[in-house]
Amino acid sequence: MQLINRDTDYAIKALMHIAKQNSERIPVSELAKILEIPNPFLRKILQILNKRGVLNSYKGKGGGFLLASSPDKIFLKDLINIFQGPVKLNECIFKKSICPDIKICALRTRIDALEKHVISELESITLASLLEDGASLHS
Repeated sequence: MQLINRDTDYAIKALMHIAKQNSERIPVSELAKILEIPNPFLRKILQILNKRGVLNSYKGKGGGFLLASSPDKIFLKDLINIFQGPVKLNECIFKKSICPDIKICALRTRIDALEKHVISELESITLASLLEDGASLHS
């Protein structure tokens, strides 16, 4: 099981770097070089974030990307949703139509509780909190 895929990971790294630029636009080419991510791949990720309202894109000389909102309003759960879909730990292999025990399954009940806890934790993680955690690691 993988909670964060490559697209989400690259998006988080890019957003963290953009946030550190203090409102200075950063071009994709520069960001790709700094983060060592292939330019076309990173461009695709940033365009998705732009379409979803996480970033603002500026064209032309002095163009690049800026956060569309403050880092404390950008949540990890939302980024996961954008690139991976909803967090789902309890995809019962039998589904409702086949498994007669779905309503009383002890394992399903436990995993549902675990899923709710994981989602709650993901909802508490913001870009701002990741930036703070990163700053404390380098202090």
